[in-house]
Amino acid sequence: MSAPFKIPQSVLVVIHTPALDVLLIERADAPGFWQSVTGSKDAEDEAFEATAVREVWEETGLDAHAPGHLLTDWGLENVYEIYPQWRHRYEPGVTRNTERLFGLSIPKPVPVTLSPREHRAQIWLPWAEAAERCFSPSNAEAVLQLPRRHGR
Repeated sequence: MSAPFKIPQSVLVVIHTPALDVLLIERADAPGFWQSVTGSKDAEDEAFEATAVREVWEETGLDAHAPGHLLTDWGLENVYEIYPQWRHRYEPGVTRNTERLFGLSIPKPVPVTLSPREHRAQIWLPWAEAAERCFSPSNAEAVLQLPRRHGR
């Protein structure tokens, strides 16, 4: 039995510290493609925040609601063209995805538990370096927003 098609509604969660060090994870299916936590809704009626909490847990093992952690819905959405190499995961004819942006502040950089099926490496970088490393323009733009969002 094949997996169900992905829903073209997803989250992007920029995990960072108060010093604006940012966690990036490298895709297992696309070496050299570094990104923040991303993932699609499991159901049309799943709230974006619930998707964010689930994806952070699945991809890093971090609990978004742990003491000292602050998950923030940035109230922003990107609509973008789905990369051709990943369109087969969606219903035929689906070419665009809506991505809701979140930030997750954690006290300090920590090693995370990656899902080897999805990611192969992790790195913590200062925000400007992290933005340069992101393969996705929308991910890079989200990281570049961190200083402004934190009054710097």
